[in-house]
Amino acid sequence: MGKSRNSRRGRDTEATVAEAVDGGLAQLIPDRDRTRAWTLLVDGAPQSHVDLDDPRFLSFEYQRRLGHVIDLAAPPGRPLHVVHLGGGALSLARYVAATRPRSTQQVVERDARLVQLVRRELPLDPGVRIRVRSVDAREGLLKVPEGWADLVIADVFSGARTPAHLTSTEFLDEVRRALRPGGLYAANLADGPPLAHLRGQIATAAARFPELALVADPTVLRGKRFGNAVLVACDLPLPVAELTRRAASDPHPGRVEHGRALTDFTGGAAPVGDASAVASPAPPPDTFR
Repeated sequence: MGKSRNSRRGRDTEATVAEAVDGGLAQLIPDRDRTRAWTLLVDGAPQSHVDLDDPRFLSFEYQRRLGHVIDLAAPPGRPLHVVHLGGGALSLARYVAATRPRSTQQVVERDARLVQLVRRELPLDPGVRIRVRSVDAREGLLKVPEGWADLVIADVFSGARTPAHLTSTEFLDEVRRALRPGGLYAANLADGPPLAHLRGQIATAAARFPELALVADPTVLRGKRFGNAVLVACDLPLPVAELTRRAASDPHPGRVEHGRALTDFTGGAAPVGDASAVASPAPPPDTFR
């Protein structure tokens, strides 16, 4: 497997970095349209995109939607305490650091070898307050002090599936413990027709949070294709109008469901507990082609 260190010096050649990590084969693919930008794939599944020159740039559709949540979590520029469950190439942690200087962030990324690769090839600004723990996401969440987090972001995939133990009411009990009153929980969910997993995850969140919103491409919500949906939850009313405006103005416009419409979308699905939890469905074979 070839390696390149050009990410740290400006690239003279367009070279892919490939390296075995705990989760499989990690590849850093150069972005031909952006000089110091890379896409991270693990076993062929896209995980992150990072522009070292512009960490505010979020290439992936679902990451832009999580970026909207970050933007609306507090007044512009105010530092946040953020927990990231799932790190990838640390795209969202870099975004928080760039848009909200002096924020303090904890990243929980189980794949220690992936963390080492990202730190080496896509180094963080030494001035940012980002701590990375290489443990299981739920184990790392347990170490977060009670009421510490303004925002908890769950973006955890083993391969292309969210592990079962990160889909339950018991898991969300730990999320709520870590959040301050009024803090936000945001999760990247992936599903396709008939959307049974997505509906179950909404019902699970509704069992623990009184306020929910879901942001997704309309074709995903109609069960026409496999894709991502961002679920946002809080114990206080959400900024639904502004979230709707931002989602609608995205390069790939999204729809926001909340209130009765979201309850109707759930279709009577039951909350998921640890005893009945299963991993999210695997994407169809041609999803990433």
